[in-house]
Amino acid sequence: MLVAFSVAPSGAEGPEGSVHDAVAAAVRIVRESGLPNRTTSMFTELEGEWDEVFDVIRRATEAVGAYGPRVSLVLKADIRPGRSGELDAKIDRLETALEDLD
Repeated sequence: MLVAFSVAPSGAEGPEGSVHDAVAAAVRIVRESGLPNRTTSMFTELEGEWDEVFDVIRRATEAVGAYGPRVSLVLKADIRPGRSGELDAKIDRLETALEDLD
């Protein structure tokens, strides 16, 4: 499964509303998990089996909770049993489709 998620504290943000330290704590947990992942400006994508992916998301959410009294968590999942390597394969298929349009 692929999961795109965003997690951030609310209620006790740093200067100018910055949440980068809290997000960094979450991303560190994701990267140390060993699961395939990618972080962009808005979301972190994670690939693996249901239990392992949601364990990482739970731990990342708990880490962010140390930075404020509330936590906002947004999730989007692509659940395709039997598939792996989709973190990159989906992008590769898109790039091929774009080339085919030319």
